[in-house]
Amino acid sequence: MAEETTASAEGIVGLDEPKKMTREDWRKKKELEEQRKLGNAPAEVDEEGKDINPHIPQYISSVPWYIDPSKRPTLKHQRPQDENQKQFSTIGEWYKRGVQENEITTKYRKGACENCGAMTHKKKDCMERPRRVGAKFTGTAIAPDEHSQVQLALDYDGKRDRWNGYDPEEHQRIVEEYSKVDLAKRTLKAQKLQDELASGKLEQAEREYDSEDEDEDKYADDIDMPGQNFDSKRRITVRNLRIREDTAKYLRNLDPNSAYYDPKTRAMRENPYSNTGMNPDEVGYAGDNFARYTGATISMAQTQLFAWEAYERGSEVHLQADPTKLELLHRSFKVKKEDFKEEQREGILAKYGGEVHLDAPPRELLLAQTEDYVEYSRHGAVLKGLEKAVARSKYEEDVLLNNHTCIWGSYWKDGYWGYKCCHSLVKQSYCTGQSGIQTQSTSDCTPFEEGLQEPLEEEQPKTLLEIHQDKMKEKKKKKKNKKNKKHSSDSSDSEDEEKKKEKLKKALEAEDKRVKHIDALMQIDERKRPYYSLQEVKAPTEEEMEAFRMKRCRPDDPMASFLGQ
Repeated sequence: MAEETTASAEGIVGLDEPKKMTREDWRKKKELEEQRKLGNAPAEVDEEGKDINPHIPQYISSVPWYIDPSKRPTLKHQRPQDENQKQFSTIGEWYKRGVQENEITTKYRKGACENCGAMTHKKKDCMERPRRVGAKFTGTAIAPDEHSQVQLALDYDGKRDRWNGYDPEEHQRIVEEYSKVDLAKRTLKAQKLQDELASGKLEQAEREYDSEDEDEDKYADDIDMPGQNFDSKRRITVRNLRIREDTAKYLRNLDPNSAYYDPKTRAMRENPYSNTGMNPDEVGYAGDNFARYTGATISMAQTQLFAWEAYERGSEVHLQADPTKLELLHRSFKVKKEDFKEEQREGILAKYGGEVHLDAPPRELLLAQTEDYVEYSRHGAVLKGLEKAVARSKYEEDVLLNNHTCIWGSYWKDGYWGYKCCHSLVKQSYCTGQSGIQTQSTSDCTPFEEGLQEPLEEEQPKTLLEIHQDKMKEKKKKKKNKKNKKHSSDSSDSEDEEKKKEKLKKALEAEDKRVKHIDALMQIDERKRPYYSLQEVKAPTEEEMEAFRMKRCRPDDPMASFLGQ
C-alpha cells in the first residue's frame, strides 16, 4: 500500500520539491547577485545563450519549481512567442502586373473567357472590348492569361505605406533621362564654345575654367549662407544667434524718435545717430543703407543685373558659378557700348555737322573765369584768396547815407536803435563821427522825434453854474433819445403785427386747401395715387404751424362737431 501511494503521488507531480538552501549557499548567492549588479561578475545566461539583466527580479526570471525545477532562469516567456505571431507579407512582395508572356495559346480552352479566350477570368469580368464574334466561336486571337495573384497579408504599416509596390526601376528611368539631357546640353555648349573660339569672338583666356566643377559651382547659391543652416529632419532653416559681443541695433540709440527698427527682418535702414550730430564715418554702425551703398556693393549689383539680362538673351552666365567669365563679358560689353556710342556720335556729326561747338571750352571757363588768386590745401580747403560769401537777402544792404560808415540799426542803447559810427539815435541824421560819440558819452540824449512833445494847455476850472448847465443839457439829450426810440419801436411793432396777421391768414387758407387735397387723395385707390403725393419736402414756417394747430381736430374736443358749420 505504501508503494502504491508513493507511485500515485509521483504520477501526479512527478517532481521533488526544491531542497532548502543552507545559510552559506544563500550568502554566496546574494554576493554573486551583488557582484553581477555592480558589473564585476559576468551576467547570467539563459538557455538561448542571451544575457539576463541582473536587475530583473527573481520572480520574473526564474522558472517555477512545479513546472521544471531543472530548468535554468530564462526570459523566453517574456518575449513574443513565434508560434503565436501573425505572419505578414514582406516588403518586397506585391501583386504581379501584366500577363504571362511565356505561354502562347492558339486554341480555345474549355472554361475560358468566351470573349477573349483567357483562362483567368470569365466573360462578365473581361476588361477587353466586346468582340462581335467571341474567341469561343472563332478560335483566333486568344488573349494571354493574367498572372495568378498572391494573397497579401499586410500589417498596419504595410496597408498605409504610400510607396508599397513601387518599382525602383521607374525612378532609374527618370534619372537616365535627365542624365541624357544634361549630356546633350554639355555637348551643345562645348560645340558652341569651339565655334566662338574658331571665329575669334571668344579669347582663349575666357575659356580656361574647370569643366568638372561647373555643375557644382553653378548651384553655389543653394549652399547654406553664413549664419544659417538647414535641418533636414524638421525641414526648417535655423538661424544662428548673433555674437554676444555685438551691440543690438535697437540699443544704439534709446530715443523713441530715432531710426525705426523692424523686429521681423531685424533691419534698421536709417542711421540711429542722425539726431545726435555724430559723423557717420566715426560711429561703428550707421544703418543698413550706409553699409548697403559702400565698397563694391554697387558694382556687384550692376554685375548681377548684367548677368540676368545676359541670361534672358541666351548667354548662360552665373555670378556664383562663373564669376571670371561674367567679369570678362561685362568688360567687353562696356567697351562695345562705348564704341557704339562713339560711332553713333561721329555719324551724327558727319551728317549734321556742329563739331566746332562741341570743341569749345566749357561754360565755366567762358562765363566764370577770373584772375583772383586762390590757394587750396591738400584736402581741398581754401587757405587764402577766397572769402566765404555772405548770405544776402532780397532787400538792399549796406546802403550808407549822410556820410555814415555804418548802417542804421548797428547801434543799440536804452531801447533805441542808432548808428554805430557816431552813436546817433536819430534816423537819417548826418554823421558826426568821434565827436558824436564823445557827446553821447557825456550827456544822455533821446531821439529827436520822441523828445519833441508839445506842451499841454492847462484847462481853466469851471464854476458851479457852468457845471449845473452841462448836466441839464445831458439830461435833455437823454430824454429826446428815449422818446425817439419809443416812437420808432411802436410804429415798427404795429407794422410787424399787421404783417403777421396777413401771413397767418394766408397760412390758414393754405391749410384748408391742403386738408381738402388730402381728403381727395385718400378717396383715390392707393395704386392710382401720384408718386410721393402725401409727402412734404420743405420745412413748415411758424405761421403754417400756427394754422395747423388752429385747424387741427381733436377727438376730445366737445365742440369738434361744430367746426365745419
